[in-house]
This record gives sequence, structure tokens and C-alpha cells, in this order.
Amino acid sequence: MPRVQLAVIVAAVAGLLVSIYLTALHYAGSPAACPIGGPVNCELVLMSPYAVVAATTVPTSAAGILWFAITALLWTRRFGWMQVAWSAIGMAVVLYLVFIEIVKLGAICLWCTLAHVLVLLIFLVAVSTRSERAAR
Repeated sequence: MPRVQLAVIVAAVAGLLVSIYLTALHYAGSPAACPIGGPVNCELVLMSPYAVVAATTVPTSAAGILWFAITALLWTRRFGWMQVAWSAIGMAVVLYLVFIEIVKLGAICLWCTLAHVLVLLIFLVAVSTRSERAAR
């Protein structure tokens, strides 16, 4: 397995673990291990109406579990357009969630930011891998 593939799978597993942690906190009603003052305020973000999938009680982190699990699975296969498309979907969701955090809530969650950075990393790897292969 090429190193790039392995790196993405490791990033996806890390994102999966963060998403599981946040989902467990949601259902337990426990606060995250995170500062709660100023612009970094996990509790404000995780308790906001935006912390659940619209019109449900399902936390957005549960969607993260699904996204990171599918990402890991996709990257065990031969690279193709699916990895690029799937990572682009993840990146679009991340941009929306970061907008919500910064503009609507005025606070960010460090755990969410970690998951967002992992999605960005996976997206950049997918796009650069696609570019490299197209250049050949």
C-alpha cells in the first residue's frame, strides 16, 4: 500500500476517533475536554442547534463517523474519482460548519477543528494525487 494511501487511512481513523468521542459526549450529555471561554468554546458549539443534523437529534459528529469510515474504506481501493468527489463533499460540509462556528456562533470547538483539519488534509491529498496522475 502506497504511503499516501496509508497516510489518508491514518487521518481517517483519527477523524473517526474524534467523531466517536464527540458523539459519545453528545449522548452522555457530558462537556468536552476543551476551554469554554472566549473564541474557543467547545460547549457553546456542541450545545448549539447547529450541533445536530437539521430537524433531527442526530449529532453532526455521527455524520462525521460515517464520512471518516467511508473515507478509510475508499482509500483501501485503487485511487480514482470517488476519492476526489467524496473528499470534496467533506470539504464543502467543513466550510459550512466553520462558517457556522465563526459567523453564527462566534466560537470554535477545538475537537471540531481537529476533525475539520483532517478533512482538509484528506481533500488536499486527493486533489494533489489526482493532479499528479493527470499530469502523467
